[in-house]
Amino acid sequence: MDTSFSRRLNKLNEDYELLITRRNKIIEPGNGIFNRFEFPVLTAAHIPLFWRYDLNPADNPLLLERIGMNAAFNSGAIKHNGKYLLIARVEGYDRKSFFAVAESPNGIDNFRFREFPVVMPETDDPDTNVYDMRLTRHEDGWIYGTFCTERKDPNAPKHDLSSAVAATGIARTRDFDTWERLPDLKSVSQQRNVVLHPEFVNGKYAFYTRPQDGFIDAGSGGGIGWALIEDITKAETRNEVIIDHRYYHTIKELKNGEGPHPIKTPKGWLHLAHGVRGCAAGLRYVLYMYMTALDDPARVIAQPGGYFMAPEGEERIGDVSNVLFSNGWIADDDGTVYIYYASSDTRLHVAVSSIEKLTDYCLHTPADGFRSATSVQSIISLIKKNKEYFSK
Repeated sequence: MDTSFSRRLNKLNEDYELLITRRNKIIEPGNGIFNRFEFPVLTAAHIPLFWRYDLNPADNPLLLERIGMNAAFNSGAIKHNGKYLLIARVEGYDRKSFFAVAESPNGIDNFRFREFPVVMPETDDPDTNVYDMRLTRHEDGWIYGTFCTERKDPNAPKHDLSSAVAATGIARTRDFDTWERLPDLKSVSQQRNVVLHPEFVNGKYAFYTRPQDGFIDAGSGGGIGWALIEDITKAETRNEVIIDHRYYHTIKELKNGEGPHPIKTPKGWLHLAHGVRGCAAGLRYVLYMYMTALDDPARVIAQPGGYFMAPEGEERIGDVSNVLFSNGWIADDDGTVYIYYASSDTRLHVAVSSIEKLTDYCLHTPADGFRSATSVQSIISLIKKNKEYFSK
């Protein structure tokens, strides 16, 4: 083996191992609701070297990168066989996204990708692009992945090479190695953020939907929807009810969508979602929370005003700047919640909270009053409460 090839390969391997095994550090004190960590858990640099380089010196004597990886982000998440498992959206230099499984022993660092990316079966109408998988361990015994499948708009003019049509792909697995592809969700509208509820509701599969008129614009789509479906192998939304609406001059005035599937708690279902508004810098994506009733997951019982998380510092920089997005979280047996969120369509981070903290946050944070005057009154009420307490 050529000395320069060997030296370069050794350096690549050394740097890769240093990255993978780097200990992540919690950032304190935080806001009491959650804590961020110092380093992302997945980046393009976490992609295995043997996915990117031809390591045969006879075929690649200069050890050039053959297949470039642009980003690793927007991951579904689940605890599986004692490991914290992510199904990441990996995007290559060619702009195509695909799914890949990364696992960690602790959920905050040491994530390693499995040997091969996911081979997702195609339907009779092949996907151009697939991404943003939500994982749900359903009570029927399967683990489902719902994801966006994107295809060129067949009705667009011939010269228009950017118009797309989005639908929801559905697949299921038991081991994350072999996937069964089911027919795409049928809907009268485009659907990009569809999440499967983990339990049957009235004997049916329940979906959180996000109907919208176009690939980007929500149009007449009113927010996060709810639909019951009898047969998931022939899934079709016949009757959608909007349970979380969009509102003027809020963090979700342009559009909103469910993140991962909700977490069941003694006081209700915890939901994590994203809200989008337009601003001078473009579209701003933030994360927010709400709760629904245990006996009726479609009935909202708590809705804190404003965002739960927003881009900070370097999180604001990337391929699509000023964006936070989450489609995966894990509730551990001890009540710890690992929130996996991506920043600016480039990298994946983790934040840690607990069911107790998130429930408290949802139930005791003032709701949005939709006017400046009501925001001021909420602050004044808190000031008076604190003054009363400290005057005792």
